[in-house]
Amino acid sequence: MSIELLHKKLIKKKLTISVAESCTGGLLAHNFTKLANSSKYFKMGLTTYSNEAKTKILKINKNIINKYGAVSHECCKAMVQNLSKISKSKINLSITGIAGPGGGSKEKPVGLVYIGFKKGKTLLIKEKKFKSKNRNSIQKLTVKEVIKTVINLI
Repeated sequence: MSIELLHKKLIKKKLTISVAESCTGGLLAHNFTKLANSSKYFKMGLTTYSNEAKTKILKINKNIINKYGAVSHECCKAMVQNLSKISKSKINLSITGIAGPGGGSKEKPVGLVYIGFKKGKTLLIKEKKFKSKNRNSIQKLTVKEVIKTVINLI
């Protein structure tokens, strides 16, 4: 499943898309915008890496981050829902996770990533546990997973 295939589908179906990324640091937005004519569907890419950015830009309730952590199903869900309100895109995506090599724990190991997808009333939060401990690899695997998920859902 490739970004080129998703690119063609988004243009053909006249869908708009926006992303809120944390652990991928803008890599997903880069994958969309590296292709000519992505302006036909790509509306915005927010890299809300810090908790402060998540609360100030995406308006994530601090209690969600305090109770569940920034890397959680709950935070990912809030990210995609709030992005949807901000962007008004047909499709909204959120990513939060631990790309490593540090920062992991027994409960939340390096390679744990949450991916949020929202299109209309469809809301999906996917938990992935990538085996890799390599930061670059985890980021690339996450983007591939997002692209595959969106292609399958649209």
